[in-house]
Amino acid sequence: MKGKKMVMMKIWWAINFAWIFLFSAFALVIGIRSGDAAGIVQTPDVKMVSFIILGVIFLFVVMIQLIFLYFIRKKTKTMIPTK
Repeated sequence: MKGKKMVMMKIWWAINFAWIFLFSAFALVIGIRSGDAAGIVQTPDVKMVSFIILGVIFLFVVMIQLIFLYFIRKKTKTMIPTK
């Protein structure tokens, strides 16, 4: 069952790298854009609000990922037979 744990952990890490890439891309877009889709000019205040919203979403995703990690570790510990 150790192999299954390795596969689950690799999938978990791959998903985390994908999330990091997405959040980095969104932060870059927020940082360099001068206007949004409605044509509103992005002032530093509006950008700060956008970064705060992105940060709150990031914290929510981190909490979900940590919960998944807890259950992955718990599940693999219960799958190992005791002698």
